[in-house]
Amino acid sequence: MVFIDALSSLLKYAAQWRQEPALGRSSQGIEALPHHICMPNIAAMWLDLGRFAPEVACAVAISSELTRDSDLFIPDSRRAWLRLAVAVLIGSLGSVGMWSVVVALPVVQTEFAASRGTASLAFTMVMLGFGSGAVLTGKITDRYGIVTAIGLGIGILGLGYVVAGMSSSIWQFILVHFAIGLSSSATFGPLMAEASHWFERYRGLAVAIAASGNYIGGAIWPPLVNHGIETMGWRTTHIALGIFTAVAMTLALIGLRMLMGAGGQRDHVNAPPPRVDLRLSTNALTVILSLAAIACCVAMSMPQVHIVAYCSDLGFGVARGAEMLSLMLGFGIISRIGSGFLADKIGGIRTLLIGSFAQGTALLFYLFFDSLTSLYVISAMFGLFQGGIVPSYAIIVREAMPASQAATRVGIVIFASVFGMSFGGWVSGAIFDATGSYTAAFTNGLAWNALNIGIMLLLLLRARQRLAMA
Repeated sequence: MVFIDALSSLLKYAAQWRQEPALGRSSQGIEALPHHICMPNIAAMWLDLGRFAPEVACAVAISSELTRDSDLFIPDSRRAWLRLAVAVLIGSLGSVGMWSVVVALPVVQTEFAASRGTASLAFTMVMLGFGSGAVLTGKITDRYGIVTAIGLGIGILGLGYVVAGMSSSIWQFILVHFAIGLSSSATFGPLMAEASHWFERYRGLAVAIAASGNYIGGAIWPPLVNHGIETMGWRTTHIALGIFTAVAMTLALIGLRMLMGAGGQRDHVNAPPPRVDLRLSTNALTVILSLAAIACCVAMSMPQVHIVAYCSDLGFGVARGAEMLSLMLGFGIISRIGSGFLADKIGGIRTLLIGSFAQGTALLFYLFFDSLTSLYVISAMFGLFQGGIVPSYAIIVREAMPASQAATRVGIVIFASVFGMSFGGWVSGAIFDATGSYTAAFTNGLAWNALNIGIMLLLLLRARQRLAMA
């Protein structure tokens, strides 16, 4: 009872103090309170809640934001590198669509009694599907996220290989490879663009590593597919590829989804803004980069597509040419990673320009040296020089364009590069048929390479002009 009476008295005097602030108040406290009441400090009871409500609300809001965003993704973090490792695994598995058809062509041609030209259309369909799929899956990535794009690709890839293994005619086998190429595209261009959102300081290196999955697959899949065809036959091998890649890539995608979290399906929403302003519209820059990609890939295709035939014509045999092609791809992995380091230091435009100039130098060497040893050395040089060129386009896109459009724009440039590879491979063969020599074909490659260098120099000078005006 005493405690209740004391509390009632305190509340009564507090109410009077609030209504008559001038009565009995001193700078130290409230002198009008009776001295016989001994209670702990109750200054909190005199707090003007109305006046301090906004401050309290802000404090609660800040606390809520910190609690909700405590799991926000941090660029260049340990989780970023884990994501990248899983992305490389997915890229290596998904690239099977680019390499299996090359190994299977001879046995498929024999079984269906088709000509070499007809059977080779399967590779053409893969390239067309890969190029068009780069744009389509890029658009899906920008709108719905990389997980959705790769998930759709996994389903199409697995089904495509099963249908290919059950093909009843050469044309069915050829047409289904368009779907296989389309599904593989989700694990290249869009994956490079997505990796660029996970890094800020090491963006160039990350994009280059993500692109290396394609070359890693090129080193792993051909011997595995060849072994499967020799032991099980090409039909069983294709069905097994469909089932294995669907299961393995699904597991890897689940791992990537877990690392990205529920709020990370569209990482470009919170990605850093572009670093470079070339004072060009997004569409104009996309067209310029696409033209540059066509030019460099026409030049690039000459050794990659024709080195085996070139060695055969020189009397060294097909096996030597295949070894040189493998050497190119192996050194291409080193080149891609090295170009990523370089891009983080000097930017994507300068990195691409250096790679293009070096690629032209290697092409020039092909004109003057044709001994077996020199061709091995030049092929290694070519792989070391050209491997970082295509990933540099993705770096430039990310440096100069909005993150929300990165996957789509990278896909368009990748489509242009695939067209350049296809056109370059054909035109080099046509030049050889017309001249009976690869000398003119190498010269043609040098001319296209010079066009690429000219385009990149103009972009570099434009960037410098803006810096000078700033």
